[in-house]
Amino acid sequence: MSKDVEAGIRGGFSAGDYLDQPPAPFFDTNELSRWSFYRAIIAEFIATLLFLYVGVLTVIGNQRQSSASACGGVGVLGIAWAFGGTIFVLVYCTAGISGGHINPAVTFGLFMGRKVSLVRAVLYIAAQCLGAICGCGLVKLLKKANFNDLGGGATELADGFSPGAGLAAEIIGTFVLVYTVFSATDPKRKARDSHVPVLAPLPIGFAVFVVNLATIPVTGAGINPARSFGSAVMFNKHKAWDNHWIFWAGPFIGAAMAAIYHEFVLRGGAAKTLRSFRSSSI
Repeated sequence: MSKDVEAGIRGGFSAGDYLDQPPAPFFDTNELSRWSFYRAIIAEFIATLLFLYVGVLTVIGNQRQSSASACGGVGVLGIAWAFGGTIFVLVYCTAGISGGHINPAVTFGLFMGRKVSLVRAVLYIAAQCLGAICGCGLVKLLKKANFNDLGGGATELADGFSPGAGLAAEIIGTFVLVYTVFSATDPKRKARDSHVPVLAPLPIGFAVFVVNLATIPVTGAGINPARSFGSAVMFNKHKAWDNHWIFWAGPFIGAAMAAIYHEFVLRGGAAKTLRSFRSSSI
């Protein structure tokens, strides 16, 4: 029996007693023959549908109540809680099935960190975007008049901010979220802090909450291309599509930066790669 297994059985993991998963294959077509793969895609679709349903319905409800009463509506704080709390619940429910991405930027960041294959990443993103459209469609079906009159919950660049400022807000916000995902699911951290229970969905949900608080006044807090795309498709007015590129470019850039920072700087991937090049040249 290996030392790692013995330590695990005794419950005495040290900082060095952990097993990293090998990098995911870049292009793994074998996944297409497994039911678990399609089950994961379905889970991503349903989770993103529910996420957009709760989030966009909260945004529209807040706007409706605010327009009816000066003291009405849950405000930015309530919207941030709705998005962050829903992510906490859905990541908790789907983490064991699909990993609980529910966000193309998270999927892209994990692909950059070699945690998922290209095949899985592409189909996850497709399922997430379709789920987002269906979730917003449900909201529109239930509250069609409010949906059309109050902007469909679409993310838009706020007045007074330049596209550059909006892009920066999306990059930084997504960096915080994806960096939290990497940190919360890091096997080395779990081994080092094995005496402390770690519930990964909790910090991820709080990351969404705090980023929404900071970013809603600037861009409406996209930090999730599927969320922005779904609401833009269902609302389908010019303003929803103005500067829409920000809500794809920003999250993808932020996710890539978070993956590089965590995997190659904090986890020493760059140093390991350099040593492997040196050893192979000898």
